[in-house]
Amino acid sequence: MNRTDRLYALVEELRARAPRRVSARELAARYEVSSRTIERDIGALQQAGVPIYADVGRSGGYTLDPERTLPPLNFTPAEAVAVAITLARAGGSPYSRSARTALHKIVTAMSAADSASARDLADRVRFLTPHDADAPPSVPSVLEEAVSARRVVRLGYVKGTGEESERDVEPVAFTCASLRWYLIGWCRLRGDTRIFRIDRIRRAALLDETAPERCFEEAMVEKGEPLGYVTRRLEFV
Repeated sequence: MNRTDRLYALVEELRARAPRRVSARELAARYEVSSRTIERDIGALQQAGVPIYADVGRSGGYTLDPERTLPPLNFTPAEAVAVAITLARAGGSPYSRSARTALHKIVTAMSAADSASARDLADRVRFLTPHDADAPPSVPSVLEEAVSARRVVRLGYVKGTGEESERDVEPVAFTCASLRWYLIGWCRLRGDTRIFRIDRIRRAALLDETAPERCFEEAMVEKGEPLGYVTRRLEFV
């Protein structure tokens, strides 16, 4: 059994036995590998977001929370690779780190055969990137949390003129235009809606204050859409 098949089998084994604990020694005997190999495999699954918990001691072992895992999915290899391609093209977008974790969960929840086929198909996809191209700036996790939790955030922001200022912002939404990401929010310094370019945000800190709920349309009613642009919603089934 190769490692990909073993990782899938470990998840299914722990799901079937939950909430009972299973020791590394027992799993090692089951899959004919060393306990150390099982520990490495469990660590890889945990890093991929699989909710496996370890208890130490004589009666310790591994257990999996079945309510936080997916049963085997009927993703085809092509569907899984399509998700991977979409994620690869979304560098610098909000929640891209969470997207990678989601992809790991999808692949882990696929059958062993489909997972292997998806990896084989993914190996036949390539991207050409200029050797001197800069990686797109990533969205700070602080901003991701500010939007998802509706928390006021304090920004150190540099305008196009080079002038830097500090301001408290009530976040509303992320938006993308011309391959750049922006944060839309109510700026308390200016008393108006402002659009902040992500790569010009030098510092960001969450404040212990919930931001008033504002929808995108309300925030942009006075701003209007930028010339030459039409707003599209993120398609989400």
